[in-house]
Amino acid sequence: MGDTCKKCQAEVAKNYCPDCGTPTALDRINGQYMVREVGSVLNFEKGIFYTIRELLLRPGKNIQIFISEDRSRLVKPIIFVIICSLTYTVAQQLLHFEEGYVNAGGFGESATAKIFAWIQQNYGYANIIMAVFIAFWIKILFRKHDYNYYEIMVLLCFVMGVCMLIYTVFGIFEGTTNLRVLNLGGIVGIFYASWAIGQFFDKKRKMSYLKGLFSYLLGMITFFMGAIILGMGIDLM
Repeated sequence: MGDTCKKCQAEVAKNYCPDCGTPTALDRINGQYMVREVGSVLNFEKGIFYTIRELLLRPGKNIQIFISEDRSRLVKPIIFVIICSLTYTVAQQLLHFEEGYVNAGGFGESATAKIFAWIQQNYGYANIIMAVFIAFWIKILFRKHDYNYYEIMVLLCFVMGVCMLIYTVFGIFEGTTNLRVLNLGGIVGIFYASWAIGQFFDKKRKMSYLKGLFSYLLGMITFFMGAIILGMGIDLM
């Protein structure tokens, strides 16, 4: 008689459970374990750098493969966008390069002004919320394609993650040189997102890229309108 799997209670005769694949014994968490874990995230074959490279070169194809064929080649989309947003946020907090770009002039000390101040200080995380609005417009503009809302959100997690890295690069350059280039980074990010979205749906049609641009801009406008409406609602209450 072998051991019993601690997860599914199946009988185990070797190192792994034949039913669920759980190992019979886990390695102790030590320095080597931590190095392996960090390496698994950063490695160039299936880690964060590999994911960034593939999303920069062939975003549409790689995201399609992730959704329909192989979900082990790229870093998981939610983890990816969180890491990229955290990278941006840390860089922004250290170099303060976002100040003055996102504001709500004319709202005084209202809730709307405070919401916009939060967006300015936490644009990395606000960008994730913006993806929810962009996904809505993508679903409308690309309604003939058979992708559900959650699959579109996977697309945007990858796309918005790369956009945050683009903003980070331009932000670091601005923060270290005092040259106002973050707006240029924003334009580059928008064009990357439009290109990636268009390539994902139909890279052979120019209209796909135009729809990608419209969906991104409409999502951005809707996001900021939503912030204003939320602020006005809070003030009224």
